[in-house]
Amino acid sequence: MTFADHVLNFLQHVVISTPLPQGVVVLNPYHDKHVFELCRKFYKHYYSDERERILILGINPGRFGAGLTGIPFTDPVKLEKHCGISNTLLKKPELSADFIYTMIEAFGGPVQFYSKFYFSSVCPLGFIKEGKNLNYYDIRELQESVKGFIVYSLKATINFGINTETCYCLGEGKNFDFLNKLNADHKFFKKIIPLAHPRFIMQYRRKKLNEYLEKYLVKLSP
Repeated sequence: MTFADHVLNFLQHVVISTPLPQGVVVLNPYHDKHVFELCRKFYKHYYSDERERILILGINPGRFGAGLTGIPFTDPVKLEKHCGISNTLLKKPELSADFIYTMIEAFGGPVQFYSKFYFSSVCPLGFIKEGKNLNYYDIRELQESVKGFIVYSLKATINFGINTETCYCLGEGKNFDFLNKLNADHKFFKKIIPLAHPRFIMQYRRKKLNEYLEKYLVKLSP
């Protein structure tokens, strides 16, 4: 099986079956045939090989990025403009995707970047409460409810063909703390390197955008 085959098989069957706190709804775009077809085109294009990748983990999908396209940090605009995959989704840019694709182009472009790295999230499915994005760690009860799912998902993801020497974590606070503790228990990776989350950069540190881009490129380069 190619890396793409492993990814698509996982996405096709991924589901959270544990009870969630009242009012919390799972965001799972992969049940939509159109979205899954976009994922198939993307992963078949960039991952149709058996090459090992380095894992970069976000928090969990949001409504306007992976929640729409099924592809982490890739909104409908970037999917069409940078990846060449046309789609009929609402062409609304998403802040994290803006930063990530600026970084990817600086790295050498999608083909070069995705030949080395694979984006996922600590929790590969997202959450919504009262119509707004929710992080898995925002509610303690939610974090505990999905902990087993997160462990299962990380193990499955590593089996795609992930290099376990180093993992990158987007988010230097709660996301990194949770992943670090989980890694101490399960020994997924030898080392986890935190990076500032793209949304934090774009919302609160935009004036230092070039400085953060340089930090990413330095840390992601061998």
